[in-house]
Amino acid sequence: MKNNESVKKSPKRRVKGAYSMPEILYVSPSPHMRKLDTVRSIMLDVIIALVPAVFWAVYAFGHRAVNILLVSVITAVACEAVSCLVAKKKIVTITDLSAFVTGLMFGLMLPSGVALWVPAVGSAFAIIVAKQFFGGLGMNIVNPAIAARVFIMLCWPEQLVKFVSKSGDLMSAATPLVTMKEGATPRISLFHLVLGQGAGAIGEVSAIALSAGFIYLLARKVISWHIPAAFMGTVVLISIVAPQINETTGVYYQLLSGSLMFAAIFSANDTTTTPVTNTGKLIFGLGCGLITVFIRYFGAYPDGTAFAILLMNLLVPFIDARTRPMAFGGKNEKKQ
Repeated sequence: MKNNESVKKSPKRRVKGAYSMPEILYVSPSPHMRKLDTVRSIMLDVIIALVPAVFWAVYAFGHRAVNILLVSVITAVACEAVSCLVAKKKIVTITDLSAFVTGLMFGLMLPSGVALWVPAVGSAFAIIVAKQFFGGLGMNIVNPAIAARVFIMLCWPEQLVKFVSKSGDLMSAATPLVTMKEGATPRISLFHLVLGQGAGAIGEVSAIALSAGFIYLLARKVISWHIPAAFMGTVVLISIVAPQINETTGVYYQLLSGSLMFAAIFSANDTTTTPVTNTGKLIFGLGCGLITVFIRYFGAYPDGTAFAILLMNLLVPFIDARTRPMAFGGKNEKKQ
């Protein structure tokens, strides 16, 4: 009796002037929301996950890291506001922290010795071209921060090899990936590489900081394990089967060097530009790993994660089309 009363008292949906089923019996189309997440809460979790990398960047590179991050974030937020005003849209995407995250991620992808106009130009490209030109948040087809990084790599590649220490001294430009590409074993120890004491982008050098962020995102269920595991696992497997150098430590250098961990954990897990199914995510990560290794072994660049993610972003619609589950009661259509 109580169940019947609850159904009678429950609010009803009005459809074209008539009452439909009670609210508690209404079945909405997918995707179904399982928790009360918002864009702002997700972006805030990403920022919290990036905090260890930011702290290490400031500790290892000092005021240079602070300047890069400030310029990148401020430019991204400003470009977001201007783009919304020009398009006569409500400036709501500033408060949802999406532009802040884009600027922060791009800044962490840059080396400490980069000129300050680089984070400004890159963040502007990320927001205006890679995001707003496609319709804004949720409409972009590639990760804006990754698109900006590729843009800088193609236009001013010399800016991405300027590694400067906290004291202002030039660090060795021969990163482990560059050294292995020449067929030699990197001089830096794996211990120092894990700590983040080598040359590299300010937010990508510390494996410990990135691992802490990864654990946080998994615990908060912001990301799943599928893309990072498939991405890094593919690189590790190929490095074991077909090593770039004849050293057993080569696989560890492949995993810990360059932007692999940062890319697999943060850049490759952008909700808008990744597949929706777990199978699709595994395929996406596998493709990113294969392309990364191919560029590292045979390409002109020592690291290929940015190009790999950008290319796989473009293939996401095809991956979704092949891995999307069949609708209940439906059937596969055979070509005549």
